[in-house]
Amino acid sequence: MDAIKSNSTSDLPPQSLLLTFDDGYIDHFTDVFPVLDREKLSGCFFPPAKCILESQVLDVNKIHFILACVPDKSVLVNYIYQSLDENRSLYHLESSEFYWQKCGVPSRYDTAEVMFVKYMLQRELLEKLRYVITNELFKKFVSNDEKAFSKELYSSIDQISCLQRNGMYIGSHGFDHYWLNSISEDDQRKEIDLSLEFLKKIGSDPFRWIMCYPYGEYNESLLTILKERNCSVGLTTKVGVADLNSDNPLTLPRLDTNDLPKDSKLEPNEWTIKVKSG
Repeated sequence: MDAIKSNSTSDLPPQSLLLTFDDGYIDHFTDVFPVLDREKLSGCFFPPAKCILESQVLDVNKIHFILACVPDKSVLVNYIYQSLDENRSLYHLESSEFYWQKCGVPSRYDTAEVMFVKYMLQRELLEKLRYVITNELFKKFVSNDEKAFSKELYSSIDQISCLQRNGMYIGSHGFDHYWLNSISEDDQRKEIDLSLEFLKKIGSDPFRWIMCYPYGEYNESLLTILKERNCSVGLTTKVGVADLNSDNPLTLPRLDTNDLPKDSKLEPNEWTIKVKSG
């Protein structure tokens, strides 16, 4: 951790790695932490402050559970189309076909329909309308009791504090888990400052700290704010092995578990080969 913060490899053993856990899920405390503690390892945990402090389910997680509970994704697409029709005049919306062409683009993990739902409800529509549609779908298909659902999904502030006291690092993942590159500079400052207040509250170091970008997204104004706030490291979702000698410390790449072999008996893939040879 000290090597990461100081951007130096001089004290790192060969083939070092940093374990990162995003979003503050309760199984990070109940399942991950006992294993790390038993093996005398430390990890970095990045909980969005709002879900921990206010027992609210993040929109990104509402969308995940909505998608999981509705096998036929066209049901969700049609529901969003209907909402667009009902709100087109009020919010000066484009045609449904416009949004499909813009947002219904498959990714390396998701179909076009899934990406359409994610992009429309995470960033494309105005926040007020996104909030209404997402909450309607969550209540219809997932749960009517958001607070109880949140407490079963995320770690509590006491559990996060326990991780910190026992040698785990707690860093910033924003407050609301926004796409930080899509909000104003003033809102970026608010997000960062609220998350730093949370770090102080649970006893984490707010002076030489690590930022883990929600959705991996950032822009130049955000990087400037992070420098002003003495951020040491920024973690993206760009796929790659970080090189502390050459990479920008505020835009380090990471490997997702989906990028690695799922069984020790499997042949090494390009990333495990690169780590071993590097």
